Amino acid sequence: MLFAHDTDLALIATAALINTGRDEVDTMTTASQLSEYLDEQGYSGRRDGDEAELAAVRKLRERLDTLWSMDVDDVAQEVNDILREADARPYLSRHDHWDWHIHVTDAEAPLADRMAAENAMALIDLIRTGQLGRLKTCAGDGCRSVFVDFSRNRSRRFCSDGGCGNRAHVAAYRRRRAGA
Repeated sequence: MLFAHDTDLALIATAALINTGRDEVDTMTTASQLSEYLDEQGYSGRRDGDEAELAAVRKLRERLDTLWSMDVDDVAQEVNDILREADARPYLSRHDHWDWHIHVTDAEAPLADRMAAENAMALIDLIRTGQLGRLKTCAGDGCRSVFVDFSRNRSRRFCSDGGCGNRAHVAAYRRRRAGA
């Protein structure tokens, strides 16, 4: 399934945000860690850089994390709630090196609201195209990372962060060799 570039980026950013809190060590506990995440994911617009903003983004992270385990009706309801709470008003924008794409809140709106609305809009594309099953949790032993499966046949099973797929393939190879 081919999605618009802003949908892909928002989905990737959503998974990356969730994964900052899924390991044993939370990697978003300071405003500077939040700033690094925002830079890596290419977020534009207002940044306060304070503890209140960090707390709001961490609260959003918890809320988004639940979406990976919900059924489509519950995700749709949550997406509608997020858009309403963020006062989303979609409009087309072109800036920096990006061609026309959708923004859903004013660039000066609070960061957590802008992030929530962008993530919700990306999830709308998954819901309306019947692709919510692309939201997955890594099948690697002991890995809790989430990812979005952009593969053509939706067969991806492992995250790309921790080498989980390589470890699983090596273990399977060793089991086959031991049995031969």
